[in-house]
Amino acid sequence: MCDTNLSYVGYDLADAALELRAAPGAGRIKRDNKDPEYPVLVGVEEAGALIAARAAAFPVETCPLDAAHGRVLRETVPADRPLPPCDRVTVDGYALSHEAWAAGTRTFAAEAMQAAGEAPKTLGDAAGGCIEVMTGAALPRGCDCVVRVEDTEVRDGRVTIASGAVLAPGLGVHRKGSDRSPGAPLLTPGRRLDGPAVGVAASVGKTEVCVTAEPVIAVITTGDELVRPEAAPLPHEVRRSNGPALRAMLLQAGWSQTVERHLRDDPAAMAAALREILAEANVLVLTGGVSMGRRDYVPAVLRDLGVEVVFHKVRQRPGKPMWFGVGAGKQMVFALPGNPVSALVGCRRYVLPRLAASAGVSGAAAPMAWARLGEAVTFRPALTYFLPVRIEAGRDGGLTAWPRPVNTSGDFAGLAESDGFVELPEDQDEFPAGYAAPLYRWTG
Repeated sequence: MCDTNLSYVGYDLADAALELRAAPGAGRIKRDNKDPEYPVLVGVEEAGALIAARAAAFPVETCPLDAAHGRVLRETVPADRPLPPCDRVTVDGYALSHEAWAAGTRTFAAEAMQAAGEAPKTLGDAAGGCIEVMTGAALPRGCDCVVRVEDTEVRDGRVTIASGAVLAPGLGVHRKGSDRSPGAPLLTPGRRLDGPAVGVAASVGKTEVCVTAEPVIAVITTGDELVRPEAAPLPHEVRRSNGPALRAMLLQAGWSQTVERHLRDDPAAMAAALREILAEANVLVLTGGVSMGRRDYVPAVLRDLGVEVVFHKVRQRPGKPMWFGVGAGKQMVFALPGNPVSALVGCRRYVLPRLAASAGVSGAAAPMAWARLGEAVTFRPALTYFLPVRIEAGRDGGLTAWPRPVNTSGDFAGLAESDGFVELPEDQDEFPAGYAAPLYRWTG
């Protein structure tokens, strides 16, 4: 049975409060003049902490093991017996008593053959006998080492060990319990169930596992200027790209229950559609209609629907107008700018890490990697800079980030030439070559 009260790996409220107090620039948080209950122009770290403080953990459910690949494990899977469960042969060869070889015996009589899957046989003549064994077989009783086939010569049932072979007790043997003792944890909560993990679960008899319930995620684009990808757009129109791009990022990250909707810039129609979506989805990721223009309806519509705003605007480039709120049913609502670069950066920097943390993924809040700048960068605005980069892996294992800045936040095509982006802090404007920065890959 799943424990539905399992806590998730990630921030809790106390962690978030501490991070807010300690975050650089925390004293610079401003309040909205129209609604002083929520902050505007928060820093990147403050935004992450505010999201973490209000985000709910996803529930758990039981899933058949054969359908659990890619899911997030929410239970400990222990060894049900010693691993390996018996002294196991690791090479094809002949099992014998090391004591006989140490006494000078070099030719042994082959008494039997021990195949994998057979109960262990017993060596009859410990002083001069041996048993042919196959890789994976149980070690025959009375034997304590295995000499490889290639170190022997066999003639008329007699096995002669090569003069250069050196034997020792335990040679060619995988000892019982040497990997894990009964009850030892083999898998722990927070693990994405990949091939090795599913194999381990199957090896201890698991036919179903406790996993994070898949959240329903709605990707919602807004804007009258957007037409379907198959349409022939007029000069004043653009094809929808943010929706497919964001949905692809979420699917690639393992969130299979992701759907896409488009809403026109009509407050009444938008409110009706979002009311339906809030009743069905656990997470909403909107893009567009979130800035300060007269037709940027998203914040007001969400507020009228009972979505509590947590913050609006972050000291960052791109993506300053980002908005985050929480629905009455604990839905997480991310409203990202409509500019393509801003939308994808916001999804990778905030949405994907938060989903992973709420799902219980271990280490979800930390960057996947760090990289050193391949050339100097200057960025003077007092904003955190998300700089698109191309990554080069060195033979020493280090990563070098070569800047690939886009033309504007609408330069969607430029992102195709990048592997991700590095995060450069707002309290610095000169970043020399070799500067180490958090790296967020698009495929991370």
